Amino acid sequence: MKRAKLSLAVLSACTSLSAAHVGAFENGTQTSAIAAFQAKDQRLQDVGWQLVRGNAEFCENVIPSIGLQLQDLASYGDPEIARAVLQLEGDFAVQTAARGSPSAQTGQFRPNREITQIGGDNPNSWETQKRKAWQRLTRAHDRIDQKLVGEGQVTFTFANGERTEVEAVPACATRFELASRNSKAVAEGKRVVIGERFVGFAYEEQVFAGAVAHELAHNLLGHRVWLDRNKRKRSHVRLTEREADRLMPWLMANAGYDPKDAVTFMETWGSKHDGGLFRSRTHDGWDERVEFIAAEIPLIIDLMERTGKADWSSHFRREIDPDLGL
Repeated sequence: MKRAKLSLAVLSACTSLSAAHVGAFENGTQTSAIAAFQAKDQRLQDVGWQLVRGNAEFCENVIPSIGLQLQDLASYGDPEIARAVLQLEGDFAVQTAARGSPSAQTGQFRPNREITQIGGDNPNSWETQKRKAWQRLTRAHDRIDQKLVGEGQVTFTFANGERTEVEAVPACATRFELASRNSKAVAEGKRVVIGERFVGFAYEEQVFAGAVAHELAHNLLGHRVWLDRNKRKRSHVRLTEREADRLMPWLMANAGYDPKDAVTFMETWGSKHDGGLFRSRTHDGWDERVEFIAAEIPLIIDLMERTGKADWSSHFRREIDPDLGL
């Protein structure tokens, strides 16, 4: 028997809707399947944006970002059916524009709006391979990042010929992705990947934010690199998990959430999915995890009241030596 867990892990690149969803298309529920998936993706991007934007001042690796996520129909189980359902001629369209982000503030990036050019390049003309269709979508997002780093803005052309220029703002360097037919929440250094079946989607946003913040903490604290160089001993993994738990309320506070909701998340999720006889020795027990998280709250509240921000880059106590073995 396996227990569900929040963990630091490596996951292959995922896209909007995978081939696994082709069955839903064949059953005549194409529109609802896509809409349901995009609704969860939107929720993930909204929360993720608040976290990376709110903590940009304290992240070591900061990039210019506009909070936009695209979709490539080549990554769908049946691109032709998806194209018909979404009424698109090409393959590229808007997936999500994170709430409050520069892309959302333009009012131009509604879901499924077709895009024909990114910074003067037509991504539809790029070659793609069926088994590696996700690579073209990654290339499109990389193209956006390159334009933002070089120019601070990027221009998009839509199928009707309209053009929109979007200027970037600083954000912590992590992408958020929704994985189809998956129930896990993982981090792999540059991405946070949440499965569409993850139980946290049933929680209120401020509680769900705890799960996203935990995985983001792994990336911001460099845990993957540290474990790669110091070996994934059980005791090492436990220390990184404890750090991610403890940083969770700091990240949430800077994103505008109540840091106490980090405790609520662990109580809600942990009491059902992280305990008992089958608890992994790479994690503390969920009740211990609650105590570690709660112990951070007084310092966070004090800093927020005195300075208006929770500067974890200066005040957070590390469980590991980030330079050990480097």
